[in-house]
Amino acid sequence: MNKVLELTQTNPKIEAAVDYVFVLIGSAIIAITFNVFLLPNQIASGGVSGISTILHTVLGLEPAYVQWAFNIPLFIAGVILLGKQFGAKTLAGTIFLPLVVYFTKNMEPWTHDALLGALFGGIGVGLGLGIVFRGRASTGGTDLAAQIINKYTGFTLGTCVVLIDGFIVLTAAIVFDIEKGLYALIGLYVTSKTIDLIQVGFGRSKMAMIITSKQEEVRSGILNKIDRGVTKLSAYGGFTDHERPVLMCVVDQTEFTKLKQLVKTLDPSAFIVVMDAAEVLGEGFKRA
Repeated sequence: MNKVLELTQTNPKIEAAVDYVFVLIGSAIIAITFNVFLLPNQIASGGVSGISTILHTVLGLEPAYVQWAFNIPLFIAGVILLGKQFGAKTLAGTIFLPLVVYFTKNMEPWTHDALLGALFGGIGVGLGLGIVFRGRASTGGTDLAAQIINKYTGFTLGTCVVLIDGFIVLTAAIVFDIEKGLYALIGLYVTSKTIDLIQVGFGRSKMAMIITSKQEEVRSGILNKIDRGVTKLSAYGGFTDHERPVLMCVVDQTEFTKLKQLVKTLDPSAFIVVMDAAEVLGEGFKRA
């Protein structure tokens, strides 16, 4: 997916077209997931789809119609707060998702087990939303509200979805039963984690902070033998108060063992602190 984005960044028209493709594909995944996993098992794991699940069960209302009805004011809010271009792409998702829900409403459920419905429903919705968000848009509903909060607060999209949809899950627990509410929470948690996974990607890198008395040898070894950049940070020892620069290096997870062995070979007494780097942008890693 990142490769596609890189290839289209130099052509705004192609980039916009790819964004719309992401929106339509993501919306279709969400709609089908709703009909085969969530609705038949009464899993109202948040969002306008959760509201439509509750109203379909209680009042017999058509889920697609409910979704269109609730999305209208949220779409207007999106246009005002997130811009007209965002609104145009969101309009596509807002219309297309309930449309697919309507035309796939007769699909046979893929499971009647509520736990499986919550797990795979959460994965499907998270996958669809993550793809739509990568298209810099929304399908309307509460995920649009999540985009607004994300823009103005910096919270992750997954966290925003959880915060907004919590009330809907609570309502589902009251309308159905506590067990269905707990299943909905499982689905909501899986959705948030899947969204973050799609946003960040599957790759993981390691950031190493190296304190060594043989800085030049370690620096040269990393540059020449691992072919990774090194940044020297100014630091002072807390006990001696002497200057002890720290070497910072980011490597792919597959390169970390090689880095560790190299440092230990050059300086067995080196002090290394290793942290996970969820996303790394720049030369040698993926582009923004």
